[in-house]
Amino acid sequence: MPFLVFFIVLSLSFYVFYKIKYVRSRMPMEKKMLNGKSSLALGIFVALFGVNQLFLYDTTTTYIVAAIFILLGGFSAWVGFKSYRHHVPYAIREAEEAEEAAKQ
Repeated sequence: MPFLVFFIVLSLSFYVFYKIKYVRSRMPMEKKMLNGKSSLALGIFVALFGVNQLFLYDTTTTYIVAAIFILLGGFSAWVGFKSYRHHVPYAIREAEEAEEAAKQ
C-alpha cells in the first residue's frame, strides 16, 4: 500500500526531526515536550509498520508480529501524546519566563 509507506516514512521523519530538536534544546520542559512528540511519532511509525505487514504477507506469524507491533505502537503513541499534552503548559510558561529574562 503506497499511502501506508508514505505515512511510515513521514512518521519516521518526524521522529528524527523531534529527536534532533530534543538534543539541541536547552530548556528542560521543552525537552520533555519534544520527547513526548518523538514518542508519539515513533509509536505511529511502529503501528503503521505493523498494519503494512498485514497487507504484504499472509501467514500466521505475520499476523502475530503485526498485532504486537500495532499494540506496542499504539501504546507508545498514546503515552507520547499524554506526555506531550501534560508538558505543553509548562513549556509555554518556561518559554515566556526565558523571554522575559532575555528582555531584562
